[in-house]
Amino acid sequence: MTTFAPFRIDIPETDLEDLHRRLAATRWPGELPGVGWTYGIPTGYVRELAEYWRAGFDWRAQEAAWNRYPQFVTEIDGQRLHFLHVRSAEPDALPLTLVHGWPFEDFTAMIGALTDPVACGGAPADAFHLVIPTLPGFGFSGPTHAVGAASTDRGAELIAKLMADLGYERYGAQGGDAASFIAPRLGRIDTEHVAGVHLNDPITIPSWGDDGSGYSASDQEKLARMRDWSSKDTSGYAGLHATRPQTLAPAVADSPAGMLAWVLDVVNTFKDPAKATPTDAIDRDMLLTNLSILWFTNTAGSSMRLYKESRQWGAELPDSGVPTGIAVFPGNNTIRGIAEGYKVVLVSAVVMRGLLDEHLFVVVSQVTRTARQGRVGARPHGRGAAREVQGRQGAGGRDEGRRGLHLHRWPGRRRPGVQRGCVEWDAAVQRRSVHRI
Repeated sequence: MTTFAPFRIDIPETDLEDLHRRLAATRWPGELPGVGWTYGIPTGYVRELAEYWRAGFDWRAQEAAWNRYPQFVTEIDGQRLHFLHVRSAEPDALPLTLVHGWPFEDFTAMIGALTDPVACGGAPADAFHLVIPTLPGFGFSGPTHAVGAASTDRGAELIAKLMADLGYERYGAQGGDAASFIAPRLGRIDTEHVAGVHLNDPITIPSWGDDGSGYSASDQEKLARMRDWSSKDTSGYAGLHATRPQTLAPAVADSPAGMLAWVLDVVNTFKDPAKATPTDAIDRDMLLTNLSILWFTNTAGSSMRLYKESRQWGAELPDSGVPTGIAVFPGNNTIRGIAEGYKVVLVSAVVMRGLLDEHLFVVVSQVTRTARQGRVGARPHGRGAAREVQGRQGAGGRDEGRRGLHLHRWPGRRRPGVQRGCVEWDAAVQRRSVHRI
């Protein structure tokens, strides 16, 4: 019988002192003047952020914030698995697993709106029980101990077993980044239990024989960029992760400044392109909280094994087997003609930046509600057949974008008197739950 041990984050003070000592003792390299990000992440930028991490960042406050949510650890097939399990007060809430990618995804800003939509202006039918697992090789799940244990396929298998062990007979799955492989995989291997899947900016790598025939002009442009991606200077991290992860592991395990530089350079490549730096696009404390978790658990190196051991990069995948919704955001590289092979029933193109958290609430609710009401069979699927909805930005700016979302029939716009813990509109949480690989 599977047991679930309650878990609280409690990093020893000696570990904090060691982190601060290492940051203070960093031997910083020189850099060329005026080259910006063209040689990689600027040392001056890393140095400034490292100093804040050492002297200004309040780990204990972030630790306490995470500990407000029920957390557990269990062992499935010999692998330790850490997860948040936040149940809604709504009796008919649908279980939903939120799955992260590399290097992390922080879903904490969504917990209030998803578990208690009524407090945020929504309907009881939109409520979810949340299961937020930490993938093997990451954070408090600890490193993997066998070849293949970090693969996306294995992650899906463990999550399916976790949901079964928790007693959930019907659930939804959300994934972005590498989890855009895991969530559809759940639909394929656990079809009778998965009500629906939602993906944000899914990774769509063409198979070798895909010539793009039948794709839209936009998709063909993305396909051409994807085929050329491996020759670009921003793709080097993926090649190293996929071929020599253990070579990099000592550097990121021994130097917090080195880990900070490596991870943030990747984040910079895939952040909101309208923002100048990672910390312009993503809340600084949230970034450092998740980097601290990788550091304290010494899993930055083991997390990279996901690239080496996963076999879905460029493979021609069958559909997800369940109704699937997709949200794509500005600057995305998602090839719609590939993504729609997942049995898509809804594609949402969000034109306005900074609406991620609230929009995920909308589309996850729509897809799973559609599945719960048994209306999926009436919807066509396949290339070009998915329904498209769009949030928009016009002369009204951000408010008009919210009205576009309101057309999805989620009355969850932030209003005076709506409690905190619902979706926030300020810049600090823009794109908070998607930090692309």
